[in-house]
This record gives sequence, C-alpha cells and structure tokens, in this order.
Amino acid sequence: MSVEIDITGLPPEHILFRPTPLAELCAALHALAEPDHHPGLKTWVASTLAALPGELAGRLHEARLMWGSTFSDVFVPFAGVPARRGLPGATLAEDLDVLDQLDDERFVASALEFTCAAPHDRRAPSPLTDAAERARVLELAAARGPGQQDFTRRLLTDPPALRAWVRRLLEDCDEAFFADVWQRVHGELAADARHKTELLHRKGLPAAIAEVSPALSLTGDGRRLVVDKMAVGATSALDPATGPGITFVPSRLGWPHLLVLHAEGWRPVVTYPVAAADLPQATSVQEVQERLEAIVHPARIRLARFLARAPHTTGELATATGLTAPEVSRHLAVLRKAGLVTTRRRARYAEHQLVVRPVARLGSDFLESILR
Repeated sequence: MSVEIDITGLPPEHILFRPTPLAELCAALHALAEPDHHPGLKTWVASTLAALPGELAGRLHEARLMWGSTFSDVFVPFAGVPARRGLPGATLAEDLDVLDQLDDERFVASALEFTCAAPHDRRAPSPLTDAAERARVLELAAARGPGQQDFTRRLLTDPPALRAWVRRLLEDCDEAFFADVWQRVHGELAADARHKTELLHRKGLPAAIAEVSPALSLTGDGRRLVVDKMAVGATSALDPATGPGITFVPSRLGWPHLLVLHAEGWRPVVTYPVAAADLPQATSVQEVQERLEAIVHPARIRLARFLARAPHTTGELATATGLTAPEVSRHLAVLRKAGLVTTRRRARYAEHQLVVRPVARLGSDFLESILR
C-alpha cells in the first residue's frame, strides 16, 4: 500500500522544503487530543493541558474533529491557494491570512473530510448546496456526539462565522501555549528545510528524500514519488490548475505521522517528522506485515521460545518441539526471510538464533505503521 505522486519532469525550483507554523500548531493540537500517539511528548502534553483555561479547553474539544483522528487539509491552506505557489506563511498570522483565502466550499469540505464527508479520493457534492449530502453529513456528525453535531451544523449554516470562530481559537492557542512552542522549534525546522534544499540542488531529489524519511522513495524511472503508508492514493504535482510543484513540511511534534495531502484540486504536500537521535527509523508497511505473519504461526511461536534463549540447530529444534526436521527448516526459512532469525555455521552444524530487536519492536512498528 502506498500513496504515489506524479513528479514527471518536475524541475527542482518547484520542489520546496518549508516549515509552517499552522501545520505545527495542528500537530500540537493533535498531540493534546491523542497523547497516546505521542509518548515522547507526554510531559509537554500533561503540563500544557493542566495550564489551559477551561473555556479554551472546551472550545478545543468542540473543534477537535479537524485534528483528533487525523489532520484536516485546512492546516496547510497554501496548498489550496494557487497564488501561493506552494509557499506557506512565515508567521502564524500570515498562515491564518492564507487560510482566510480558501473559499467556503473548500474550507467546509476539508474541515469535515475525515469524519463526516466523502473518502479522501472521491469528490462528493458540497453539503452547502446539496440537500442530500448535507443530511448525510449531519447524520454522521450526530452519531459522533452533540458537540460534533453542533460544530457541523454551525459550519454548514454560517461558514464565515464559524471560520472566524476557528481563527480566533487558533490565535488563542498561540497566546496560551503555541508561541513558546514555535519559538523553540522554528530554528530547528528552518535548518532542516535549508539542509534538504541544499541536498536537492547539490545531489538531486533522491538524496533529499532519502533524508526526509525511509518511508519515501522514487520509482525506478524517477517519475513518481512513493510514500509507504497503510493507505492507497495518487495525485499529481503537475496539475496546471494548482500550479506545478510539491511542498515538503518538516515537523518536530508530528512523529510518528507522515502526512500526504493528495486531494483533488490541492497541491501535493508531504509533512514529515524531523529526525531525532531518540526516534526509531521507519519500518516499511510490507516488512511489518511480513514479520507479523511470520511470527503469528503457533509452531513458529514455539520455535521462537527456544531461539530467543540460545542458538539451536535444526535437529535440536526438532527434538525440542516434536516437529520433523523438514518442518523446522520450512518455518525457519519464513522467519529468516522476515529478518527475525539469523543462521551461522559452526563446524559441521548450522545454528539459528532469534534476532531480538525486531521482535521486540513489532508492536511499536505496527503502531507506527498504522499511524504513519
């Protein structure tokens, strides 16, 4: 599974690396709403939530559909305004001004996209003008609780008023906690963007994306950027309606999420976590799947019990488990292919041993893959 972006012939000047305060504010709000996704931010989340005024916390809960389960495209509004040419704002105020430039239909569709509206890869009628779609959206919102139902109704009834309410909410977040966050992370994000830009111009796109994330790659012909995610989608960085180009946005608070904006009518955007020494490297979705499938078999679980304690030969494993030697060999081949077992020769014998680290990481790798 992956999201692919057509970049055929895209010149380097249309490939941008830029930090954006609005996207980082979204990452902060998501971490506050879903702290289990971000164990490394546990202390910051706890102290920030404790210091939030009750009234602001209530408004954040009301609007969390835009950043709770996932991230609304409204937090990278420059991608929906062709005149921006893929450039985010330098300040939160500038980003919010760009957000104001999105038309009501685009804002509403993006705000409701992941919880109330159509799938990301299918254009639906506008709930602002289509009665059936409006009824469907309100029904979905009602199923998620009165708060979301009220927010959705306000959004559909008076988009300008709700948009002004959202802007004021984000400005209040900036005053309450985000200005300090941005002051701490902006220099690191700007330096990362400069480094990736220099790599792009000195060594080319393959070198630049190799440092963005192991989950990014180019097809052999260099025509498409492939993002390894547990999702399927496609878009183009060559749409004349939005202007050619793609923007990469570094994030300090976003790990483990690797976000790809691939909606129709929007410029592609990849928001990636800035690498840190204490963060594990991304494991591919396919590799996680292969390892889970390899270890889940009852016989291979039994083999793993012995292989984790000490190296064993095939014959020893057959004796210990009651399996035949050919059966043990077949199971070992599956575990070896998944990178969970190593084999080395000692004199006349081949000894097998469990590779502990990838086995220990399986749960975390699985969680990071589905959250990516």
